[in-house]
Amino acid sequence: MTATRIARTYRGARAAAGPLVYLSGAQRAALGEWVTLNAPGQPPLRGQIIEAGHDVSVVQVLEDTLGLAPAGIEITLTGELANAVVGRDLLGRALSGAQDPRDGQPRPIGEAIRPLWGAPLNPTRRLPPSDFIETGISAIDGMNTLVRGQKLPVFSGPGLPALELAATIVENARAPRGEPFAVVFCAIGITERETRTFLDRFAASGALERSVLYLNQAQDPTIERLLAPRAALACAEHLAFVHGLHVLVVLADITHYCEALREVAAAREEVPGRRGYPGYMYTDLASLFERAGVVKDKPGSVTQLPILTMPDDDITHPIPDLTGYITEGQVVLSRELHRRGVFPPVDVLPSLSRLMNAGIGKGRTVPEHRIWADQLYAIYARGREARMMVAIVGEAGLSPADRRALALAEAFERELIHQGTKRRTIDETLEAGWKLMDRVPREDLIKLSDQLLASRHEQREAAKKKEA
Repeated sequence: MTATRIARTYRGARAAAGPLVYLSGAQRAALGEWVTLNAPGQPPLRGQIIEAGHDVSVVQVLEDTLGLAPAGIEITLTGELANAVVGRDLLGRALSGAQDPRDGQPRPIGEAIRPLWGAPLNPTRRLPPSDFIETGISAIDGMNTLVRGQKLPVFSGPGLPALELAATIVENARAPRGEPFAVVFCAIGITERETRTFLDRFAASGALERSVLYLNQAQDPTIERLLAPRAALACAEHLAFVHGLHVLVVLADITHYCEALREVAAAREEVPGRRGYPGYMYTDLASLFERAGVVKDKPGSVTQLPILTMPDDDITHPIPDLTGYITEGQVVLSRELHRRGVFPPVDVLPSLSRLMNAGIGKGRTVPEHRIWADQLYAIYARGREARMMVAIVGEAGLSPADRRALALAEAFERELIHQGTKRRTIDETLEAGWKLMDRVPREDLIKLSDQLLASRHEQREAAKKKEA
């Protein structure tokens, strides 16, 4: 979107502090307006208005400001607001957080230009999420189902394979009934090696053809970490609500985004909130997460899967704490499962999808999906309790029922949760769970009715006859 303002040039700035330049007397400066800075003997610098004041406006400079003399710079307010090029032709492209090509191709032309600072969905126009999205990950599809229009974050820890899980979901995610589907993947603060890995992996798997990649690197300016997810969401909204695609947006890593927020707030000398993060971080995160949903009388949908790293594995840290308030559940990664070679190392007990019941059942997955999941939860929870008892009394001190529960918990982690990077359909996930329950004595299957078990037996016998 192009503003009606004309370009204005000013000579000299009041002060500079890190990546911030303070400009006095700027007429009609607009929040988000692009700025060009020229200094003698230096290439032009890009910036953006992040605070438009009556007396002083603050410019966030995208490039390095080392050696920049405030009195000698020439500052041009371009009159253009921050925007994103969007369009279906972006599918298959890899861009930076500033929308520069990372795939060696020309800069995309797109179909339209949309403002980066899009508004959250109007609550009166938002429809309740009610359709299943198949990620290909059994721990999510079976136990913590992702629903179209939902915001379901993944809580990881330092050193856990969160980015690997994000890449696997990008490759494996599907709309189960064959509806038009796309993935917008936004990596925030990744390394050059990770950038090359993502590009090569997605190109080899064919996932790139139905994906748009926004790859912000750690060496890029701080402001780009704030712009990248907004450009990704602008693209996703266009694909969803104009072209009718069901779009899954994967944002990784939200922690790097919040660190950029804190860095900018510190440079502006704002009064810090919890652990040094700005007090408006909740509002800022909500402006991202609330752009997911299904809109009345509009085709398509936007679903978000944010991935964040919990500092020190602390789920009460401000980043996961505030994220949990805004979103509808969480998928928690386990360090213990990771040490034992389980991938993805999803701990299903503290994980939760609050909208799961809206996306499963008859006409979506299978009628008995909720009961199936509840029974597996009960089996696994008892096995985890038995594992804790082993540390106290030893395995020999367990009752036969507890030893059986312990073995089933290990089988649950090894056979259902662990799947490597191989994709599983929802039918394969459900069958893996049934095979686990086939080993459980009838008296322990307290969630399952005799009728359901009889139906399961008939289906199994019919499958055997068909194979024969």
